[in-house]
Amino acid sequence: MNPTSSNQSLYPLSNDLLPDTGRVALVLGYDGSRYHGWQAQNSGVPSVQAEVESALAKVADHPVSVVCAGRTDAGVHAVNQVVHFETKALRSPYSWAMGVNHFLPADVSVSWAGAVPEDFHARYTATSRSYRYVIYNHPIRPAWLNNSVTWNYRPLDVESMSAAGAHLIGENDFSAFRGSDCQSKSPFRNLTRLEVSRFGDMVVIEVEANAFLHHMVRNISGTLMAVGTGKKPSDWVADVLASKKRSKAGVTAPPFGLYLTSVTYPETFAIPSLRKGPFFLGA
Repeated sequence: MNPTSSNQSLYPLSNDLLPDTGRVALVLGYDGSRYHGWQAQNSGVPSVQAEVESALAKVADHPVSVVCAGRTDAGVHAVNQVVHFETKALRSPYSWAMGVNHFLPADVSVSWAGAVPEDFHARYTATSRSYRYVIYNHPIRPAWLNNSVTWNYRPLDVESMSAAGAHLIGENDFSAFRGSDCQSKSPFRNLTRLEVSRFGDMVVIEVEANAFLHHMVRNISGTLMAVGTGKKPSDWVADVLASKKRSKAGVTAPPFGLYLTSVTYPETFAIPSLRKGPFFLGA
């Protein structure tokens, strides 16, 4: 069955066979609510990676191992996660995407597929990653999207949160926002963008950096919410950063509102830039 013209205009998925480069990339999204993170684990607990590899193996007719752009934690979501895998199977982009989706659970979905050269690596050739942290800011807890947003019943001052976030822009030692079990050799990251916006009852913290430390976005979000509720002044965040001590920052925000929204690569690899989402934001 061929894709409709409306689907093609959104996410072009050709029925022509991909060139035999031996390496294929996918862009996929998932609701991380019921998974113990992206990475497959020996304990057999549910993981996104295990689901994707199982579905790919059925389409490729051989075992498949995937490499992702960023390993998300338990309960964390993705809109545009990027993965690559090795295969000798010749399929069209449409066959890869729709075939894999046929075998995936409803909370994981491939939106794009394409051949990439051997020097493409989903993780190591990425130049930046973007996340959105979505907060439902209302006195009453929501009856919907419970695992898709974080609820904060205290009014959040977006302007003060934005002013606080400005202190984090640039290449810095983010030890104060680093999880205790982070395995990165360096605490330095280059945070190129941090914006805080309100969409009705939704407050969205959007960050972009070359890479992130473990729990870095959730720790930044918890710290900014402390400012937004008036517990701390905006300038406090500069002191937290300078301290390099995790104990000085705010609490680690829950995983539910966190989304990996985009991964950027050099244009030569032709990985598409799709809508960041999540879909209920309409942006």
